[in-house]
Amino acid sequence: MGASGFPRSARLLQAGEFQAVFSSARFRVSCRSFVVLALRADRDGARLGLVVSKKNVPAAVQRNRVKRLVREHFRHRRARLSGVDLVVVARKDVHKLGNAAIQQRLESLWQDLLAKMRRHADKQEPQKS
Repeated sequence: MGASGFPRSARLLQAGEFQAVFSSARFRVSCRSFVVLALRADRDGARLGLVVSKKNVPAAVQRNRVKRLVREHFRHRRARLSGVDLVVVARKDVHKLGNAAIQQRLESLWQDLLAKMRRHADKQEPQKS
């Protein structure tokens, strides 16, 4: 799969892994279409979990399209995050957006998340000295 693949080690698979992020998320960014929760973890690579409910995206074809777009977006940007577990929750009517609009919203959320994590890291640095 190469450096930009999406191996099992890059996925949240167990309910307990999802629950840990939901209950202890350190960072949260959102827009009208998605909520992204992030939690620092003691590992090298970032992991992704997806929540795309039938209530919010009724058709299976559309749920799968949204998940595929989120996975692809994460796959290309995974190298910038290390030791973070992410859960992306799709909100109502996200399936009505086009692929380009979904990618644009994800990119905006990604930038917001990275900025929050940098600010948090900058606040922690002076205390360690």
